Amino acid sequence: MFENLTQRLETIFTNLRRRGKLSAEDVDVVMREVRLALLEADVHYSVVKDFIARVRERAVGAEVSDALNPAAQVIKIVHEELVATLGQPAPLNLNGPKPWAVMLVGLQGSGKTTAAAKLARLLRAQGERVLMVAADPYRPAAVKQLQTLGERVGVPVFYEAGVKPPDLAAKAFDQAAKGGYSVVLIDTAGRSQLDDALMTELRAITAKITPVDILLVVDSMIGQEALRVAQGFRDSVSLTGLIMTKMEGDSRGGAAISIRNVTSVPIKFLGTGEGVEAIEAYDPGRMASRILGMGDVIGLIEKAQSAFDEKEAQDQAEKLLSGSFTLEDFANQLRQVRKMGPFAQILEMLPGQFGQAARGIDPKDAERQLTVTEAIINSMTRQERRDPDILNASRRRRIARGSGLEVQDVNRLIKQFREAQKLFKTIQKTGGKRMPRLFG
Repeated sequence: MFENLTQRLETIFTNLRRRGKLSAEDVDVVMREVRLALLEADVHYSVVKDFIARVRERAVGAEVSDALNPAAQVIKIVHEELVATLGQPAPLNLNGPKPWAVMLVGLQGSGKTTAAAKLARLLRAQGERVLMVAADPYRPAAVKQLQTLGERVGVPVFYEAGVKPPDLAAKAFDQAAKGGYSVVLIDTAGRSQLDDALMTELRAITAKITPVDILLVVDSMIGQEALRVAQGFRDSVSLTGLIMTKMEGDSRGGAAISIRNVTSVPIKFLGTGEGVEAIEAYDPGRMASRILGMGDVIGLIEKAQSAFDEKEAQDQAEKLLSGSFTLEDFANQLRQVRKMGPFAQILEMLPGQFGQAARGIDPKDAERQLTVTEAIINSMTRQERRDPDILNASRRRRIARGSGLEVQDVNRLIKQFREAQKLFKTIQKTGGKRMPRLFG
């Protein structure tokens, strides 16, 4: 997310920290660089203009000139103003009598159907009874796609062939009311472009069911075109929120920074990957921190909490410190890490110097290494995973053949495992006072 912009801003702020006292001219130089970085990231020019003006006004005043660390104060101001630009978060409007109807609208290819399944899974995890509605009879396989996703997330899908979307939505709403469902998610039809037929159908659906939220699903990779799409939908239906998809991509991402400011429609959720679990509630503070290279520790903790079983994590921590941690435990750890999402997303959430170091790691190489490690461990017997001491030469050759790798790969993993065991035994013996150097 915002990889290029983050790297540009990190370079700017690193140079800023070296300046010591800051003059108005120093601030102007920094602001010009920040302005250029934001424009290159595809942030709308009017948003950039207002943002730079607000930051400069504060940065040349007593707030910075009287500070003990002027550079840090400027960075703090940039963070605060970026949060203000990104806008306040807005949760789903789950108020009033149930069931609550939530409509998802958007153009074809924006990820609307997948976003419906992600949101359904999230709401189900929060204790809601969810019914999805396949209200897109036009796109080939759209209904089947939603039904398949519904099976994956454990949420039923309502559909009747030959029924027009407005009537279908009304029927689904009635069934949800009778069946005790609390949320009805309506996956509406999209078009390749904005047109009157699409808007007329959406208005007809809202006339039938009165949704509590109408969420526009926008592909963040289309840049400033996303602003035009959002404005077009906002002018035709009463949009209450946005879901920005494909935020994990290498897109410049300026639309996410601009869209709240330009359209006055709040962002409610971010799609951060292809998996059904890859959705998160929008938090401008955390997004600003990630844009500025400060990481997202809270987001990282939340990912870990959703992936790791608390009791199992406690048991494995005790095994680590007691030196009884096995390759079988290691394999379980890898499976839990996989649940947290793509490795690239985990790396970008690391703060400070950890984050800078992580950005020097190729996520694809890290993913490949995880795959190699899993393949080796999965080719071992349970006894070998629990007691690596029995891994003689013949066993290692068999494991290499079974995993499609070389004996050297197996030897390397065993060596790394032994070193990790020694590390944690040292920590346990010294109470953490004698920490071996891990790098260099």
